[in-house]
Formats: sequence, C-alpha cells, structure tokens
Amino acid sequence: MNAPERDSTEDLIGRALRTEGGHLSIGRGGFSLHFGRGCTLSGYDWESIKATCISCGLPIIDSREIPFDEAFRLAVRGPMIAVGQPADAPPWGSLSNAPLRVVAAAYRAAGADVVNLPADEL
Repeated sequence: MNAPERDSTEDLIGRALRTEGGHLSIGRGGFSLHFGRGCTLSGYDWESIKATCISCGLPIIDSREIPFDEAFRLAVRGPMIAVGQPADAPPWGSLSNAPLRVVAAAYRAAGADVVNLPADEL
C-alpha cells in the first residue's frame, strides 16, 4: 500500500490564496499557514516560508516583534480569523471569527509586520 502524496508548500500556499481568510501567521513559537477551514501547516522555518508567501502575494501577520503582553492580549482576547468560513457578526471578541482584515489591523496597530494587506484595505 502506497502512502498518500503530500501537497507541496507551494500547493498549500496556492490553496491559502484561494481561501477566504487564508494567510500565514508567524509568532514566537513558529509559523502557521492557514489554507482552509481547520487546515494548517505549522513549522519553524519562518524566513523561508515568509519569503515564499511574500512573493506569492499571500497575506502575512508576523507578530514576533511586538511586546509579549500585547501578543498575548490579541491572541487570547481578540477574535480568531475566519478561514474558509463566514465571519461572525460584530462585535468580535474572543472565540468569535472575524474577517482577516479586522484581525490584521489590530496586529498592525500593535506593531506587527503585516504584509500583502495594504493599510488602506484594513
């Protein structure tokens, strides 16, 4: 019996580009590529995947440089990103799903590096 073929990272980035809310998040504990509802690829090679996602135009939220307490507040008290599913109605808080642009704007305001999502679109 043959093992199933695995999608390449580039294939998964392509899936993320076609998925509403698809994005790459990078934090102190590594990265997560969100390419479908409940579908992620995680790892630690931040710079390689970030460079590939930048060149492909995938939205990126890199929170490694913001203060830890701010990253914690956003991750625990802020909404999650609706990936591959409709966003919940506002107001958004913890355990709710908000559009990518809403969460990215909050991270950008905290000093995170937000790529491929221009500030005027947030």
